Amino acid sequence: MRTEPLFRDQPYLKSAEAVVVGINDRGGVILDRTVFYAASGGQPGDTGRLLRADGSSIAIAATVTGDTKDDIVHVPSDSAEMPEIGEPVTAAIDWERRYNLMRMHTACHLLSVICPFPVTGTSVDEAESRLDFDLPEAGWSKEIVTVRLMELVAADHPVFVRWISEEELEANPSLVKSKNVRPPVGAGRIRLVCIGEDAVVDSQPCGGTHVARTGEIGEIHIGKIEKKGRENRRFRLRFGPQPNG
Repeated sequence: MRTEPLFRDQPYLKSAEAVVVGINDRGGVILDRTVFYAASGGQPGDTGRLLRADGSSIAIAATVTGDTKDDIVHVPSDSAEMPEIGEPVTAAIDWERRYNLMRMHTACHLLSVICPFPVTGTSVDEAESRLDFDLPEAGWSKEIVTVRLMELVAADHPVFVRWISEEELEANPSLVKSKNVRPPVGAGRIRLVCIGEDAVVDSQPCGGTHVARTGEIGEIHIGKIEKKGRENRRFRLRFGPQPNG
């Protein structure tokens, strides 16, 4: 059952009215529409609550995809009471957590601009995220990368979405920064997340949630650069100013 993904075009929407249209064989709740982002592309799924008409609520511990990326499954906490099929609810995300993930995810895009190398792995989290690059050289300084990162944050570039055809993506393979993972095809169009006026800073396929301007990221720094294999470097992104020393 396909769920309308409200977060895709409205990442700042904190809650929405919905109807329970299914319960899967693992106890996952499926809604006709949702603000809950399902884990994908290195960004974890949302947590939050389904608010019921009687004033009670169902805690949602995770949001995942089902058989396809269009199947969004809300996973209740172990002790939660299950809703009824056809029941109206208000789906409400943990906004503070989501907003931090939006800021972090956008910062990861900026890091991929500063380090224009194939991305071999991504993990977005609230306090610390990481990007792995196919990067044999060891001459990258966390201080210099942090300075360049904060320049892009301070410039307060707009962040927006546009759609292209699968044929356009095929004609522009450099848009894909991941070394091993290709965007899902078959729907006829590809979602691009763009940064800067006319996408002058960056443009890449991504299904995640992001802030509207780079200035919203706030202070952020590279906490560590680690060697992970002969040609793999892991950059760890952390909120806040870079510690001295």
